[in-house]
Amino acid sequence: MSFIFFLKMLSSFFLLLFTLIFFFTKKKNKAKKLPPSPSKLPIIGNLHQLGKLPHRSLQKLSNEYGDFILLQLGSVPTLLVSSADVAKEIFRAHDVAFAGRPALYAAKRLSYNCCNVSFAPYGNYWREARKILVLELLSTKRVESFSSIRDEEVSRLVEEVGNSSNSYINISALALTLSNNVVCRVAFGKGNDESGENNGEKKFHEILYDTQELLGEFNIADYFPKLAWMNKFNGLDERLEKNFRELDKYYDKVIEDHVYSRNWIKHRDDEDLVDVLLRIQKDPNRDVPLHDSHIKGLLADIFIAGTDTSATTIEWVMAELILNPRVMKKIQQEVRQVAKGKLKVQETDLYKLEYMKLVIKEALRLHPPAPLLVPRVTTSSCKIMDYEIPENTRVLINATTIGTDPKYWENPLTFIPERFLNKEIDYRGQNYEFLPFGAGRRGCPGINFSILLVELAIANLLFHYNWALPEGMLPKDLDMEEALGITMHKKIPLCLAASYYD
Repeated sequence: MSFIFFLKMLSSFFLLLFTLIFFFTKKKNKAKKLPPSPSKLPIIGNLHQLGKLPHRSLQKLSNEYGDFILLQLGSVPTLLVSSADVAKEIFRAHDVAFAGRPALYAAKRLSYNCCNVSFAPYGNYWREARKILVLELLSTKRVESFSSIRDEEVSRLVEEVGNSSNSYINISALALTLSNNVVCRVAFGKGNDESGENNGEKKFHEILYDTQELLGEFNIADYFPKLAWMNKFNGLDERLEKNFRELDKYYDKVIEDHVYSRNWIKHRDDEDLVDVLLRIQKDPNRDVPLHDSHIKGLLADIFIAGTDTSATTIEWVMAELILNPRVMKKIQQEVRQVAKGKLKVQETDLYKLEYMKLVIKEALRLHPPAPLLVPRVTTSSCKIMDYEIPENTRVLINATTIGTDPKYWENPLTFIPERFLNKEIDYRGQNYEFLPFGAGRRGCPGINFSILLVELAIANLLFHYNWALPEGMLPKDLDMEEALGITMHKKIPLCLAASYYD
């Protein structure tokens, strides 16, 4: 009898406790005007409403509840922005408050405890690291200096297509190899060695695919930080450590080769990015010292983010062209007219390819490389659209929803490059209805680097070859489903038949 009485007292105590928590939480939230929220479940909040492709399920939530809503994803309050108007207010008036990054579980490990530019907390180290990256790799002058490398690697891509004995060409794999080789050569001084296939190790593009999957898939620690221990039992920690070791081994080899070769460098013009980082590391007068983990974190940034953005854009452009024969014909006519009498399209020809630039913009509108951009976290409380946004609120900006908003785009789901004709709409973060690379302080710093490679690759693929679906395949058979990952690839690699254009 006394035990039953004890249980009743215990249940009454917990009931009272939860009532008090609910009362004070409600009172606290009443004092603040928070953005509207969909109804949520106990403990998990709105987590059950996230599907396999978060940007698509979040788009549905926005359509139902509004373009500026507050979600509770596990224990993490999360602001979802799906409107150009809200994005404009954030980036113009509150950019600093929205410049933080959450320490996501997989990203934190793969970036050496957030030592890269993409995931570093907003502050002195981030500013210094970004400055190094921009000045030594991504400035207009430096990007122009890599023209011979882009030319050689695109020529190699065209040659590989011509030498292929297959009845179809895996565009997705070739685009990734192209992008990876260019990044490796300009940043590390040499192309990527894919010889792992012959010695039992993974090929490098396979490591990259695994990395993207780990960065994009559901991770319980990102929504319930106190439950991170569960990753030891669900296999995620094992996969993450394996991937980390494979990448770390590669970075160690790159650094080791550069430490040895630095003895032969006489001029700074001979330096690649790793040489620069090693030189800076030895400078005792730096305000922010560079340790080995910082160097590897920056290499991870270049290697993962730098490779994937260009590759996925080439993949989606070619996929959309094959589904839109009218556009394909028009862009090929332009390319072949501009490069008439030449052996290939050169970078000096690109400024004349006006229609091709519209096609790439339209592909980026429908298929932004990172559909939710890179998540942010508020560094201080602020007020947006009359709503209070608390400090430490995670922020997701749905570039896919913004880029297909019928308020700004007529027939938003149809591929129409002409919509950009005679319009000053660019992807550099000043037109908030079009944010494939983000905006503000944390916008992608590698736009020039990526777009130039995409333009040169697309132009030459279309100049040299006619493209079609594999024999027996119809346009309706082409699967346009998106893959899981922080960068949005096609789930099924794009395979096309190529024939020489005479």
